[in-house]
Amino acid sequence: MEWKLFANLAEAAGQKEVEIDLDGGATVDDALAVLFDRHPELKAEVHEDGELAEHIRLLVDGEDPFETADGYETTLERDAELALFPPVSGG
Repeated sequence: MEWKLFANLAEAAGQKEVEIDLDGGATVDDALAVLFDRHPELKAEVHEDGELAEHIRLLVDGEDPFETADGYETTLERDAELALFPPVSGG
């Protein structure tokens, strides 16, 4: 499984991609726990009161699991691509 980090999240972690080793059947919550164990500095950026911060977007294979699946309990495939990014604004 791979986390892709964007903008200030990649800067905080010091890398844009983080490989994690979880078996298929793990959940989004499991994958976040591994990411936070490896990069604890991200937790304050991503979580507010134990929930995903309002300004952060999380995608699993290009889809928002909070809109299209079971949120933190969404089951992941072993080769899932996960992404965390702040919203982008431009003009």
